[in-house]
Amino acid sequence: MNRTATIITGNANPKLAKEICQYLDMSLGGVVVDTFSEGEIRVKIDENVRGKDVFIVQPTCPPVNNNLMELLILMDALRRASAKRITAVLPYFGYARQDRKDQPRVPITAKLVANLLTTAGASRILTVDLHAGQIQGFFDIPMDHLYAVNVFVSYFSKMKIKDLVVVSPDVGGIKMARGYAKRFEVPLAIVDKRRISGEDIEVMNILGDIKGKNVIIVDDLIATGSSLVEAAAALKKSGAKDIYAAITHPVLSGPAVKNIAGSSIKKLFVTNTIPVEGAKKHDKIKVLSIAPLLAEAIKRIHREESVSCLFD
Repeated sequence: MNRTATIITGNANPKLAKEICQYLDMSLGGVVVDTFSEGEIRVKIDENVRGKDVFIVQPTCPPVNNNLMELLILMDALRRASAKRITAVLPYFGYARQDRKDQPRVPITAKLVANLLTTAGASRILTVDLHAGQIQGFFDIPMDHLYAVNVFVSYFSKMKIKDLVVVSPDVGGIKMARGYAKRFEVPLAIVDKRRISGEDIEVMNILGDIKGKNVIIVDDLIATGSSLVEAAAALKKSGAKDIYAAITHPVLSGPAVKNIAGSSIKKLFVTNTIPVEGAKKHDKIKVLSIAPLLAEAIKRIHREESVSCLFD
């Protein structure tokens, strides 16, 4: 990376931004992001960005609205400061679960957020493991969609778990689970479930042979953890041995940590797309870094090189 590139961050996940900079052997760009007395967000870019290629590392994780507004205001400030290109690096894309009209008179908020990002000045979007792949089509600007699968596979390969089966927690996650199963060269199983509400599910059947096997449940995000805990309980009841989970985005809202602590899950592996700090920390939760993957993508985007090899 040369002097024509700058990486800045808001308050969403500064640790991740610093890790990315360390990997690229560069300093984090100077920026002030705080609030006025009434709560409005105040932004000031503390260095010259005229003609520069700027990357903003800012997942729209909880508090979602604050972090999204920070990102929008940062982009507006950079655009008015004559930055050449602005890439919004959203390791976690908030509002992704509102990607379609599944009920009458509801919004498609993921599309609204895509419009806001583009209007605010984003030239390009870089993200990881979208909840719904079709969100890529909501943008009229280039989007690079990375996958965390190799981060998890690399770690699990060192663990050398025998008699392994990859499990999708629902039918919608089959494509992701198949990717993991292909890399591990192991069988695939599926939890057939029925959603009772936005947060609660009821497990109906286990499709696949998991009796006497060690299993890894893979998914893109964990919120309250109720779905994951129910799936793990059903797998245990059906004869599974050790149960692990590999989930990219640790939203961990509400009673999530308590749910995980009291579940039959031996270890939950997540990435640092969202910071896991304070009350979210637990012995059962292991955080793996996504920084090398994002840093490599940023470097390739800046050099106008292909990013497609990182999609595999």
